[in-house]
Amino acid sequence: MKVLLVNPPRSPHNALRDHAPPEALRFVHTRLVGPPLGLLTMAAAVRDDADVRFIDLKGEYDLHPDAPSPGDLVRASILADPPDIVGVTFIASETPAGLDILRAVRSVSDRILTVAGGLHATLCPEDFDDPAVDVVVQGDGALAFKALVRTVASEGGLDAVGGLLIRDGDHLRPTTAPALAIDPAGRDFLVPDRSCLKPWLSTYTVGGDPRPVTYLFTSLGCPSRCSFCSIWPQRAGAYLQRDIDSVIAEVASLTEYEVIRFADANSVVDIAWTNRLLDRLESEGIHKAFVMDLRLDTAAKHPELIARLARNGLKVVITGIESPRAEELKRYNKALDTRAITEGLGVFADNGILLRANYVVNPDYGPDDFAALAEFATAHATAYAGYTILTPMPGTALHRQMRPRIIDTDLAKYNFFNCVVETRLPLDRFYEEAGRLWAIRRGDHVIS
Repeated sequence: MKVLLVNPPRSPHNALRDHAPPEALRFVHTRLVGPPLGLLTMAAAVRDDADVRFIDLKGEYDLHPDAPSPGDLVRASILADPPDIVGVTFIASETPAGLDILRAVRSVSDRILTVAGGLHATLCPEDFDDPAVDVVVQGDGALAFKALVRTVASEGGLDAVGGLLIRDGDHLRPTTAPALAIDPAGRDFLVPDRSCLKPWLSTYTVGGDPRPVTYLFTSLGCPSRCSFCSIWPQRAGAYLQRDIDSVIAEVASLTEYEVIRFADANSVVDIAWTNRLLDRLESEGIHKAFVMDLRLDTAAKHPELIARLARNGLKVVITGIESPRAEELKRYNKALDTRAITEGLGVFADNGILLRANYVVNPDYGPDDFAALAEFATAHATAYAGYTILTPMPGTALHRQMRPRIIDTDLAKYNFFNCVVETRLPLDRFYEEAGRLWAIRRGDHVIS
């Protein structure tokens, strides 16, 4: 049994960068850094049952910007070594490119089983009712994918595998078997198979640091309920914490990586759990540089914990300020106040932690709103800052709220760098105002 797993390329659409002034251009990031943990977990799930090949098209185009199109690259790979199954992972903005990849597979052979999975396949399975898609794996699907591979190898019927959507003529339908009960952060956790990434290892870098970065999650889901976020709807609000022994074992195994980016929506939810994790890092003598997502109110309430994290390798924090205005934070269901913002910023600064502050730029902003945001961001300048457009991501509460205002349904533009709803200002003016914000930051920094 041969399986080919493909990580699609990034969407090329970035209107913010297209309109940013020269002094801001180099700060408007064009790529997310790090490997696709979900796809690598699928590789780990089936490595005893199949010969697994992997193509990271993001890394491939970072190394070879003039490489052939995604479809041509995948077709060439299939012709050179035909697989039995091709799986592609999807987020919203990469859906058009991912579907094109599966169509390219179908153009080579009708015998190859095509499988779609990932966040967008979980939240919006209706977007995959395409003749090029044979199977949709939803949610934490590693065990379902493993069962699928074994069933295909034994020439069994796919209805025996629970939790899938399968093609039945001209439509997708659920399989008849019950969905598998899994514990993806506990007994069913699988260490992602990072050995697949060696050809692209040099592309996983961040902040001017040449050392490769990998992702690692200590939890799944999120206890917060921000209206614009896709993470908590993915698991219907569930929050799952991994066992500390499991996390420590994975960290210790990452000998090729000195920098670890925690992939949690929020890396510190349970204070006691985090302190126990730090106890183990200290007792095991594990020294890494860590990048984490942390809330500012967590820093404000627990400055001693932030100091301890810094002593144990925390170098960079990504945090969502979203807006300095209380009424906007309330509309986003973001449980944060301006006092916690200011106090949290001070705690991170006191501990020498580089901060990436993220702001949300609302399509309803006028000149005064942009000026107010620029004033706040300048007064509270951080080492890095991102200013992304409020986007009604499919499957979120915000999408349901803003559906009547959506004027662009091209999913390739749903990456927070393009406005897909009507704006108060003329669109070009909106982009110019938002692009200028990206120049507001403090100094040049690298992870050290």
